[in-house]
Amino acid sequence: MYFVEVILPLSLAKTFTYKVSEAEFHFVKNGMRVVVPFGKSKMYTALIIDKHQNEPSLYEAKEIDQILDEKPIVTEFQIAHWQWIASYYMCAIGDVYRGAMPSALLLESETIISQKQSVVVDESLLSDEEFLIYQALQQQSSLRIQDITAILNKKNIFPVVQKLIDKNILVLQEEVQELYKPKLVRYVRLHSQYDSNSGLSELLETLKSASKQREIVLTYFQLNAAEKKPISVKQLVETANSTSSIVKALIEKEILEEYFIQEDRINFSGNAQEAALQLSVAQQQAYDQINERFESKEVCLLHGVTSSGKTEIYIKLIEEQIATGKQVVYLLPEIALTTQLVGRLRAYFGDKVGVYHSKYSNNERVELWKQVLEHSPKAQIVIGARSALFLPFSNLSLVIVDEEHEQTFKQVDPAPRYHARDAAIVLANAHKAKVLLGSATPSLESYFNAQSDKYGLVEITERYGNVQLPEIELVDLKDSYFRKKMTGHFSDSLIEAITTALSLGEQVILFQNRRGYSPIMECLTCGNVPQCQQCDVSLTYHKHKNQLRCHYCGYSMAKPTHCHSCSSIDLATKGLGTEQIEQELLTIFPNAKIGRMDQDTTRGKFGFEKIIDSFKNQEIEILVGTQMLAKGLDFNNVSLVGIMNADTMLYHPDFRAFERSFQMMTQVSGRSGRSEKRGKVVIQTYNPNHNTIQQVTNNDYIGMYKEQLYDRQIYKYPPYFRLVKLTLKHRDFDKLKEGAMWLYQVMSQNLALPVLGPEEPPISRIRNEYIRTILIKIPQNSSIGSTKKTIQKILNSFEAVPQFRAIKVAINVDYY
Repeated sequence: MYFVEVILPLSLAKTFTYKVSEAEFHFVKNGMRVVVPFGKSKMYTALIIDKHQNEPSLYEAKEIDQILDEKPIVTEFQIAHWQWIASYYMCAIGDVYRGAMPSALLLESETIISQKQSVVVDESLLSDEEFLIYQALQQQSSLRIQDITAILNKKNIFPVVQKLIDKNILVLQEEVQELYKPKLVRYVRLHSQYDSNSGLSELLETLKSASKQREIVLTYFQLNAAEKKPISVKQLVETANSTSSIVKALIEKEILEEYFIQEDRINFSGNAQEAALQLSVAQQQAYDQINERFESKEVCLLHGVTSSGKTEIYIKLIEEQIATGKQVVYLLPEIALTTQLVGRLRAYFGDKVGVYHSKYSNNERVELWKQVLEHSPKAQIVIGARSALFLPFSNLSLVIVDEEHEQTFKQVDPAPRYHARDAAIVLANAHKAKVLLGSATPSLESYFNAQSDKYGLVEITERYGNVQLPEIELVDLKDSYFRKKMTGHFSDSLIEAITTALSLGEQVILFQNRRGYSPIMECLTCGNVPQCQQCDVSLTYHKHKNQLRCHYCGYSMAKPTHCHSCSSIDLATKGLGTEQIEQELLTIFPNAKIGRMDQDTTRGKFGFEKIIDSFKNQEIEILVGTQMLAKGLDFNNVSLVGIMNADTMLYHPDFRAFERSFQMMTQVSGRSGRSEKRGKVVIQTYNPNHNTIQQVTNNDYIGMYKEQLYDRQIYKYPPYFRLVKLTLKHRDFDKLKEGAMWLYQVMSQNLALPVLGPEEPPISRIRNEYIRTILIKIPQNSSIGSTKKTIQKILNSFEAVPQFRAIKVAINVDYY
């Protein structure tokens, strides 16, 4: 008896055993994919992680359906790393597997429906819906479930399909399809019979009357003489200024033959720079110190002020590793940043740079996966967002985590809820690689680790080229409103600063962390505010689409003409979003070119690139945006940054609000004055004397660090305590309340630790599900492993209680 242990791409915590034949047992290796039956009739792509001969005692092992790979596509390093993520972040190994693999490599059986052959159907006996499906099957041989949903235009289609199966008209078949298709490019060559000279004159004679075809043949000869390489159909058509239908006619006449060559989807054409990188004195010092720290420490934190030239230091370190043929991972928090950085890195390393993030298509991701697996020189350096951690590296030597303080490194939903920075450190440890964390405003946890000698620390205190840090001006909004020195949401000082910058031909960035036009629409007669029907939030008004939208579930409605509760037509908007700032700018500066960068304007694969490029080429003078703008972007001509309202960030119900606000404001300010001239930052606030705002003004990171650390110690928060947050969701409010209370009581009795809750979060209902949270604080000195085991046991017994089974529980470890 031979067995394999597999992980299924489902939210299941355990692995499953399947039976294989002896020949298969000797052929398969860990890390290969197999198709296995699971449940009544489903097929899934599972991953082999072990081979053995122990028969499972609880169930009878089924046989595998087919083997998909000839050699492993997942490395042993990855399997070990995934198991660590599953155990540390308390999620199912199946979740990690599903999150890590490009979805084109995870086939699920698509239910295929086709018509039974040789059955006579009496069409008069079919209902309208049944007839629609039957008719569609006359046009094509088979349909998928989603096709039928589209035909009938309704969600619940199974009863109709079931009736047709009962009437013996339809059959179901489960089949697994390979989703990845290599990109083939079409080339043409001359048919062999025309190769000789006599053949040529004969050919031109035949095409005497067909002038367009003759033109294409002549163009083919010109291209062939000029370049001795294959000629693609696209190139031929473009050069001859013709159409592909004429080429098709020539292929049909057997004058040209077509053939296909496989190509990579992500192609970089261009040359790497030959010139070596020159580091400034401060950069060189930092570079030497980093190498020094790496001799004794695995992780080093590079704390350099904004625009101190951290990227050049990274490039120098990468150069060193690549010369020895090693792999490097460069993690960034935002896709917007990768677009700008890829250009900079490709200028140095040519086509050794691979990019991996969710805006790339399935096929492109599979290609990069295969390149990393095969040590292709095209993917020696991988730049990506957090998912790039999951690629199949086998000789990793350096991991760079840029802007390591960013909260976007933490995956929120769905599981695995991992933190890319922490997972990267564990991954690097397995590969015996080094980790460099870089940031102008490091997170408290990382800085604390550096101070307590767990990480190495290197600091750069001056900007590149000795440019001064921007001057920061605070505008007191209370006072400005009182003295009537405001135009819309702009204070006079800000308008004056923008005018000056524009007259000097410089660019401006305005920051407001809210998208849409305004977050609230209120009736001035009765005070009613339109709320989302499924969530506990007010609807945000989007002016250019003239609708109210919920940013949590996507519910939208047309902008009401009158109040829905008292029918008054006095409706006003409150609060401001990026759209409203853009509108106000158009009235104040009618001649300026204004752009906006937020989630609404950067949809699509090249959304970021379009906006960033046009800003860099100075086609946009004023760019309004949300926090996407705050991170690591590099524009030389920006001399002014305006923060519209600093208070929205400060008063967030979160223990990290002050730290986050400091980071966000410092980062946004850092976009200003990055070349010779000193930049300027205008911060509008109702509370200019607030400690955090003063710390931003004085660029006092250490002051903020000490103050926050003192608070964290008193109130038992990280870095002194580890946090595990449980989120419970259910549609029935009372059932959820009862379940959350039960869980809280059992937790408090069994854990000798602070347990807080069950708490209603600020937004206590999303998509019609009520939410409660429980927070468990684990001190640094107590064993985190045994605590997690206890928590898991309590959750297992919670699931065993029949009335609580429907409550969804999500576990978030280190949720900050």
